[in-house]
Amino acid sequence: MAEKKRTEVDWQDVRVFLALGRHGSLSAAARALGVNHATISRRMQSLEATLGEKLAERRPEGYVLTPAGARALAVAGDMEASVQTLGRGGADDAPRGVVRVNAPPALSQGFLIRQLAELPILHEGLDIELATDLRSISLERHEADIAVRVDRPDDGDFIAKPVGTMAFGLYGTPAVCERVEAGAAPTFVSFDEAGAWLPDASWLAQHYPQARVAFRAGNHVAQAAAARAGVGLALLPHYVGRQEPELRLCRTGPERPPREIWLLIRRQDRKNLAVRTVVAHLTEVFEKARALFES
Repeated sequence: MAEKKRTEVDWQDVRVFLALGRHGSLSAAARALGVNHATISRRMQSLEATLGEKLAERRPEGYVLTPAGARALAVAGDMEASVQTLGRGGADDAPRGVVRVNAPPALSQGFLIRQLAELPILHEGLDIELATDLRSISLERHEADIAVRVDRPDDGDFIAKPVGTMAFGLYGTPAVCERVEAGAAPTFVSFDEAGAWLPDASWLAQHYPQARVAFRAGNHVAQAAAARAGVGLALLPHYVGRQEPELRLCRTGPERPPREIWLLIRRQDRKNLAVRTVVAHLTEVFEKARALFES
């Protein structure tokens, strides 16, 4: 058998490059693929030799894509999407493949998981992968195909579509609310140290600077669980608070301004049937749930 020409791209090299580009380190890429560091290095060297360009540079914070690497990652992401659709059944005009969605933890756990789980049932060739990170998963690095964001994005060459409004209130058990509404100083549930920078934590600290925060947790769903125990009031989106029968809205203090919910996709994916199908589904479910989310 003749030796493979250096101008032929090996799909296994591309898979490794995608993992390194998405995760930013040899260790994370190796874990994602179930291989060792040496395999990652060897595959990267092979792909760079094939393309004749340096794709990633090692820096103290991890591997960073070169301009050539960023261009190659976009093409590699498209290759991956095509490979994932091969061998799937269904009509030619049916959505097929894996669509990766990124959304905040509470929004995922409190609403989106149930809604997105409907899609593989409705479309047998469509699979969903949901990442529920507080950090923003990168569309540009093809870590996700659709990002659900709270507040309007201000950077990136993406298509951004508003799909709803998220309003908030202070929720507690009836006993806690009665005490606070009668004039007692409120005690709160808020974000832990890792989430102290988030807008909701900042708003609470600004409007109740002297108040005791008796319990801290990483997301609104966890905070609602703590509030159910009666430890204090939690600033919750209504879609979380209204689904907790043991909590009620407390009529006290200032009202936290609502936030907008946006869907983001890459411009080159606007004609991708699988991505458009998921976007259309999410747009519909947010519209149907307006009463759950808004004031």
